[in-house]
Amino acid sequence: MVSSEQRRRQLAREKYERQQQHRAEAAAKARKRNVVIGAVVALVVIGAGTATAMGAFKSDGKKTSTANAAPTAAPSSAKPVDVKGCTAPQPGAPNKKQWQNEPAMSIDQKSTYTATLETSCGQVVFTMDASKAPHTVNSFNFLSGEQYFDHTKCHRLTTQGIYVLQCGDPTATGSGSPGYKFQDENLTGATYPAGTVAMANSGAGTNGSQFFLVYKDTQLPPNYTPFGKITGGLDVLTNIAGGGENDANGPGDGAPNANVVLNKVTTVKS
Repeated sequence: MVSSEQRRRQLAREKYERQQQHRAEAAAKARKRNVVIGAVVALVVIGAGTATAMGAFKSDGKKTSTANAAPTAAPSSAKPVDVKGCTAPQPGAPNKKQWQNEPAMSIDQKSTYTATLETSCGQVVFTMDASKAPHTVNSFNFLSGEQYFDHTKCHRLTTQGIYVLQCGDPTATGSGSPGYKFQDENLTGATYPAGTVAMANSGAGTNGSQFFLVYKDTQLPPNYTPFGKITGGLDVLTNIAGGGENDANGPGDGAPNANVVLNKVTTVKS
């Protein structure tokens, strides 16, 4: 016959075993939940990284994660933050000229051209090899000669995943263009190390006036025509990037906090 003391011990043991079982089941559920959460977070991080690396540069004002994207920032009404080295833009407004067709070829396709961007944050200079991207260099030379870039705001800065400043849109919305489009060039084996100047686009053959300046080595698919190499002013871009952006398109992607305006852009045959 089981004594009362033995019965008490048996009940206590059974209670302990039930508690241990419940704890084990709860721990198993927690592990499963954490695995699911971790997987979701991983997918979000991977997706965000892919969108950043693959969808950096779109010139129609719409953020996308497709491979044929290009740099753009949402317009912001917020007052720009003062960034050391930047000053108030020179008086004036973009002329917003429009043309129905790509300009006729007027450059020497065997020569090199030098573009100078006089910005409100300092001077940036880059060379353009017309033999590698004749249509792009011809268009840039034409637009700068028409003062199309003068007084336009660089509307997008990315500081995570890809590292570029995007300019060339007179509307500063990411949707502006000179009215014409032209073909892609120089894409075979294209890479985007620091100092690269390339065209923004919204798909194959949609180049217009928007371009981006790479201030730090960036991984992108070869979908954006590289046409220039920065020879002076990379420190200016680094300073602008150090001022940050407003995250309008997501973390590390938005309008520059610095009020970066192209006061004047000129192109000359080197």
